[in-house]
Amino acid sequence: MMTNNLSTVPAGAVAMGSFATTLLFVRFWRRTSDVFFLLFAFAFTIDTVSRTALGLTHVSNEVEPVFYLLRLAVFALIIAAITVKNRSR
Repeated sequence: MMTNNLSTVPAGAVAMGSFATTLLFVRFWRRTSDVFFLLFAFAFTIDTVSRTALGLTHVSNEVEPVFYLLRLAVFALIIAAITVKNRSR
């Protein structure tokens, strides 16, 4: 069920930005084969899916924590990527 409020438009814009960022990191990963870029691409892929689902569904109180868990996974992947990159030196 689609929501009819104006919050759908910014959610779609953020999802599009996350998708564009995913493509950018995939391109960097293909050029360098660096795991750092691959982990960032995975993080932004999860963010894209999360933001798209959030924009297309009506969020109830029971479902809302799922979106926060997905964001936690995104931030955990980013922290893991930075940690792996700094330990490889």
